[in-house]
Amino acid sequence: MNQFLNQIIDCPLPDDQFYKEKYTKRQIVIHHTVSNGNAKNVIASWQKTKEKVGVAFVIDREGKVYKAFSSAHWAHHLGTKEINNTILNKQSIGIELCSWGELSFKMGKYYNVMNQEIQKEDVVSYLHPFSEVKYFEKYTIKQINSLEEILLYLCETYNIPKNYNLEMWQITRSALSGDKGIFTHVSYRKDKTDCHPQKELVEMLQKLNR
Repeated sequence: MNQFLNQIIDCPLPDDQFYKEKYTKRQIVIHHTVSNGNAKNVIASWQKTKEKVGVAFVIDREGKVYKAFSSAHWAHHLGTKEINNTILNKQSIGIELCSWGELSFKMGKYYNVMNQEIQKEDVVSYLHPFSEVKYFEKYTIKQINSLEEILLYLCETYNIPKNYNLEMWQITRSALSGDKGIFTHVSYRKDKTDCHPQKELVEMLQKLNR
């Protein structure tokens, strides 16, 4: 684990782009970026917003982990309309996986939101659409492996349960109520599709507590 932590790349947000306020952490929330694999660009984009928006960690397609700020601090990343939105942001740690997310299918080819073609081997196709979407860009195995490492570290550091939560793939009261655990952005909002339940990602999450 120490070796993994030493490999995390600092890519700090300016101090005025997040809250340097320590708050008891109860939840970890997995997102994907809807972007290409450049984690530095993702973090840089948060500097263009007036609101303090961002997450602590971004994992690129090669599995490299970039840290925007300490996991003890916080920024807005959930955007819920619940009364407890600020509290939920304060007590959760966000992690972004670089991925285009949902894709469209036209003339036998797959395209991202920028109308760029995505190769078939990088596509997950769901027999039963997830959140009404059938095609997504795959999370890479390297990303999933790095996500596993950082989840283990964060759960141990902040005493967050590693139990697999089947409800994490839909909006759930346990997430919105601030219950301890690992969730996805989908757990908080019906209009989100991050993250999707890719087989390799689900398998990793299921074995975390073994």
